[in-house]
Amino acid sequence: MIVHHKHEPHVHHDPAGHEHHAHKPKTTQAMLSALIFTVGFAVLELVAGYFSNSLALISDSGHMVSDALSLALGSLAVWMGKRPPSQKHSYGLQRAEVLAALFNGVLLLVVILGIVVEAILRISQPHQVHAMTVVIVSIIGMIMNTVNALFLSKMEHGLNSRAAMIHVIGDFFGSLAALIAGAVIWWTGWMPIDPILSLVVAGIMLFSTLKILNESVHVLMEGVPDGVSLVQVGDQLAHLDGVISVHDLHIWTLTSGMVALSAHLQIKSLTDWPQILSRTLAMLEREHGIVHVTLQPEVSENGI
Repeated sequence: MIVHHKHEPHVHHDPAGHEHHAHKPKTTQAMLSALIFTVGFAVLELVAGYFSNSLALISDSGHMVSDALSLALGSLAVWMGKRPPSQKHSYGLQRAEVLAALFNGVLLLVVILGIVVEAILRISQPHQVHAMTVVIVSIIGMIMNTVNALFLSKMEHGLNSRAAMIHVIGDFFGSLAALIAGAVIWWTGWMPIDPILSLVVAGIMLFSTLKILNESVHVLMEGVPDGVSLVQVGDQLAHLDGVISVHDLHIWTLTSGMVALSAHLQIKSLTDWPQILSRTLAMLEREHGIVHVTLQPEVSENGI
């Protein structure tokens, strides 16, 4: 006998009897608002960077373009995640958000590589930069990215939203680096500061990007979620009253914030199963926040 347990506070049923999870209504709206701001400023920054000959502005504009694509992809992933389970996808399409985060991470790596290559070339051959334009556009960029961060803070927390937020934070630091570069050039005329600070921003972006990529791959590979110990959970299950042993224990992440567990519990008698099941589900939810549970009781042949 296999028992499935799934309890969530925000579950809707469609006419066919499928269950699907509601996202915050503000999630898609927040992404679309940030997308509009990002596209508009990316064009402004690209034009300003071209005429001022600032790599810091041009590289940040390229990052903004990748941001716009990531936000568009993120919005699409949120929409797909709302779709109910089907015959082909019994969990629905909620992992679209994990795929979006993975794609955004790869996109960021491409942008970072482009910034690094161009920065190295400009360090060896510094270009004249129009400092005043860089300073003005950078200040506008910092304000715009702060607004975008406020938009995205209204989203559900997960890999997809974190990837989008990393894009925005990277933009903020890109604008800050461009502002510092413009100020230094304005006061000292030292042109290499522009590509040097671009490398600093690329390094910051790389650290966050690798973390997102690692987490995305971990989810897709059905890894045990961070903060959950397979050994600890197994030990807790084995020490529940009425449970003799535990085997075939698996814990994985369906999508951000949705952890699932399956296990075989060896027990003395099936008559005790309702009480054992109740205690098991309560413990898993209380101690680990796991509510997607599949358990199979097995009666011990020796009764011990």
